[in-house]
Order: sequence, then structure tokens, then C-alpha cells
Amino acid sequence: MAARRALVVGGSMSGLFVATALLQDGWDVQVFERSPVPLSSRGAGIIAQPQVRRTLGALGLVVPDGFGVDVSRRQTLDRAGRIVATATDPLIATSWNRLFGVLRAGFPDDRYHLDHDLAGLAEDEGGVTARFARQGEVRGDLVVGADGFRSNVRRLLFPTVEPLYAGYVAWRGLVAEEALPPDTHRDMFGHFSFGLPPDEQILGYPVAADGNEAGAGRGRYNFVWYRPAGTDDLARLLTDETGQTHDISIPPPLIARAVVDEMRRHADAVFAPQFRTLIRLTEQPFLQPIYDLEAPRMAEGRVALVGDAAFVARPHVGAGTAKACDDAMALAAALRAKTDPRAALARFAAERGPVGERIVAQGRHLGAYMTRDFATADQRLRAERHRSPEAVMAETALLHFLAA
Repeated sequence: MAARRALVVGGSMSGLFVATALLQDGWDVQVFERSPVPLSSRGAGIIAQPQVRRTLGALGLVVPDGFGVDVSRRQTLDRAGRIVATATDPLIATSWNRLFGVLRAGFPDDRYHLDHDLAGLAEDEGGVTARFARQGEVRGDLVVGADGFRSNVRRLLFPTVEPLYAGYVAWRGLVAEEALPPDTHRDMFGHFSFGLPPDEQILGYPVAADGNEAGAGRGRYNFVWYRPAGTDDLARLLTDETGQTHDISIPPPLIARAVVDEMRRHADAVFAPQFRTLIRLTEQPFLQPIYDLEAPRMAEGRVALVGDAAFVARPHVGAGTAKACDDAMALAAALRAKTDPRAALARFAAERGPVGERIVAQGRHLGAYMTRDFATADQRLRAERHRSPEAVMAETALLHFLAA
């Protein structure tokens, strides 16, 4: 009897978690990535939550030495650079590239296909057909949409679902460990650090370097700085030097020089010296507008959505990779429990949909710190609670709320 075939659309984290789990269960898995070139990030730091590390072990993937950096100690710095609050929560930070490298190395090359842009889906009683823009059609028993924030699978299932702008942006950057002055390295490297000027928030933590050099103890420092920006201001931030305004996001090299200069001046006015040094040393900052996105369902017939294709939560939660691996393992378990793919996907959606909703809600809850306009007095009071260092450190990038 031929193996059941799963077509996984999207070859990043979510896609590889799903594909690896289903391959181990005996599925004929094919991964289709829209990018024509191998994926890589610009080195963004990520938190490897405990379930991520457990899932890597369950899938038998080899995690190299120096995979992550311990960032268990938390501290908040005031404008003068003094520590005003501390906390401890065990966490490991790594980089997007290192985690992706572990997943990609563990998945067969002949099942991973670049330059496949999904254009259509057609389901019938016997299976589902994926139509690609240039390569024609591929038939399978089910399709998994793991193609992220800009998901084509989600667009085909739910064409009216759009990302909702949260009213603020994140500036992000990375600085090589060896570039840090000794005093900044002493104060920041090895710590998860926060700065909380009014209506803004910055956090930073060390991450493993890409490649084998992380094993030698060298890494980078990653920061994320949240700033309010109305819709008119967002359009200005997304307008490049030629006057073109980009949709949703802007490639870092195209950010206008005046926008970067203004960002650096504001940083000098509001942040501790340690954070000012990090921002000054960042050669190419990234700009990330913050959005919420919720699909109405995580499955429709023989098609499922996982990871950011289904729910996009604000980065404060630190749940992106954890959500991806938990979705993957739940989907594999549902398919083991039920032979009918449609029944299995319905079971998966019923289990994971409420979790995705809770994660998005938690992101809104944490992001209220950056909100200036509130619909009710109760919303304002709840937001005020998250303006204290203790509250921010107790909830940022921690998933305790999922166990509540």
C-alpha cells in the first residue's frame, strides 16, 4: 500500500517541524517553498522555549554545541543605566539561522523544493490538488499551510482575513559580541535586559552566533525596541529613498536614511547608555511593524494551517517557534489517531485553535504598554499594570500563561 502523501506549503520553521514529524510517521512528505533561493534570516534572535528543545529531541534532530545562550537573569535599566529591578526565569536564546539549520539538516533534500509559489487548491473526495504558478499540479492526501504571515494557503481558504496593525513598530538590531565595549559587554551580555521609557519598551539578550563559531563562545547581542506609530507615521516609515511606500514591511537596506537618523536621535534621548551603545553599533537596523492575525479556523477539509499561517502573535510573547512545533506535533498525533484526514484535521483544529487565540490575546495584553488611546477606562488600568519593570519582566517571552 502506497504511503499517504502530505504536501507541506512553506519550508521555514513550521513547515520543517510538520514535515519531519509526518515523515517519521511514514508519510510521503513533500515540502514546497516559494523562495527561489535557500532561506536565511538576517540573524534575528529567538527564544528556544522548553517545548522547542523537547520537540527537537523527540524528532531525533542533532542539536550542535553552542546552540543557545543562557539568558535566565533579567534586569531593567533606568535612563542613567542603573539596575532598578531583577528577576530570574530559565530561558535559552538562539538565532533563527541556527534553529533553521538544525531542522533543515535533518530533512531530506529530495523532498524539499524551492521556487514553488502556490496558486490554487482543489479538493475532492479522493484527495487535494495543489497548483503551483510555474510547476503545475501536485496531488496529495492533505495540504499543510506552513507558509507564514503572508500565507498563500490562508489567502485561498479565507480571502477576507487581513493582518491588523497594532499601532506600533519594532526596531531590531544585532551587534557582534566582539564589537561591544568592555563595560557594555559586562553590563549586558548574559542578561535579558529591559528599558521602559514612557509608552515605549526596549529589550535585549545575547544569541548564539551563526555557524560553528558559537561553540567557541562568541555570539551577538539582539535588541527589540517598540515605539508607537500611527498609520500616517507608519506610511512614512515604510517609504524608501525613492518615494515608494512599501506594503506591510520594508527591506532593511531600503529604509530611508532620515528615518534611521531620527530613530538614533530618539534613542539617545530616552535610553540607558548601554542601549544607546547597542543602537549606535547596529550597522543595519530592521523595522518591523507589529500586526495581529487570526484565521477563523485552522483546518478546512483536507487543508490545515500551522504556525504563523494560522495565528500571528506580537513578539512580546516569544511564542513563535513554540507554537510552530506544538502545532506540528499535535497535527501528527491527530493523524495517527484518525485514518480519515478530514476528521484528523478537524480534531487538530479543535485542539490548537483555542491555544492560538490565547497566544494572540496575550500579545495584545503585553502590547498594551505601547497603546496611547484606550476604548475603556478598564483597558487603561490594565495597561498601567504593565508599565512596571516587575510586570514586564514577569511575562515577556514566558509561556506560563498557557498552563494557567
